Amino acid sequence: MSEMLAAGAGGFVGAVLRYWLSGVVQRWSGGVFPFGTLAVNVLGCLLMGAVMGWVEYRQLFGPHTRILLTVGILGGLTTFSTFGYETFALLRDNEFYLAAGNVVLSVVVCTGAVMLGWLAAKAAGV
Repeated sequence: MSEMLAAGAGGFVGAVLRYWLSGVVQRWSGGVFPFGTLAVNVLGCLLMGAVMGWVEYRQLFGPHTRILLTVGILGGLTTFSTFGYETFALLRDNEFYLAAGNVVLSVVVCTGAVMLGWLAAKAAGV
């Protein structure tokens, strides 16, 4: 139960950070390209790599703190960080085809799911 609370509390913090940071970057860039989302995704991936590296090589964080930071804060900031870490882990373990499959399937299937959801909402006319 305390792990779920850590994930939830961290998720709140991460979501607020995502809203704020992506907005700041997007307003600063002034463009149509989603630089705010890109910045949040890159930052989240950088931090995920650092946290997981510290966990793996230094045993720096215990299980609850790791959940708070990774599932909670970074998960609320961007789930792309989890995608990035899992793809990196596959590459690190020489699972090149699985890593490539993860990238292709995630991008193509998830983009297709967004399109399908959008089309379904449009068709429902709500």
